[in-house]
Amino acid sequence: MSKNRQAEVGAAVKDVDFDKNDYQIELKTNHGVILLDLLPDVAPGHCANLIGLTKIGYYNGVIFHRVISGFMIQGGCPQGTGTGGPGYTIRAEFNETPHVAGVLSMARTSDPNSGGSQFFICLGTHSYLDRQYTAFGRTANAASMEVVRKIGALPTDRGDKPLQPATIETATVVVKAKS
Repeated sequence: MSKNRQAEVGAAVKDVDFDKNDYQIELKTNHGVILLDLLPDVAPGHCANLIGLTKIGYYNGVIFHRVISGFMIQGGCPQGTGTGGPGYTIRAEFNETPHVAGVLSMARTSDPNSGGSQFFICLGTHSYLDRQYTAFGRTANAASMEVVRKIGALPTDRGDKPLQPATIETATVVVKAKS
């Protein structure tokens, strides 16, 4: 079982105010930068969780451990195996956001409320995921989507793990005051 990081995450998000600010997550990867716009209007708990994990440095050095061409790239497992998490889970926030290319969504087991730190970014349209997985962000620009596509095109082994690492070197929170 992973160390429970919930208290650290809770402390890290005390100053988060979705009414006053817009939040983005910047993932500097070894393949380029992925900038993600968060959607707190449809999934505030997931957005706050990602912000908190990012603020405590949880994603720094973590790999995209699962890549399926045309489907998605998945990261956020501290072990790099798809079996790890932050030591806690969060409740699903299913919403009407369609799972189209560039959408950020929470990975989970068969239990809808089992998400924690693992996320995926869609490479195409996957409507069968709609209202089954919590969509809570999207790529902020075309350059970010190009990096997602580049990672999505990496050769993988039979377990969908890239043969060459796709690493989140650093993850940071970008805060912009609403106008």
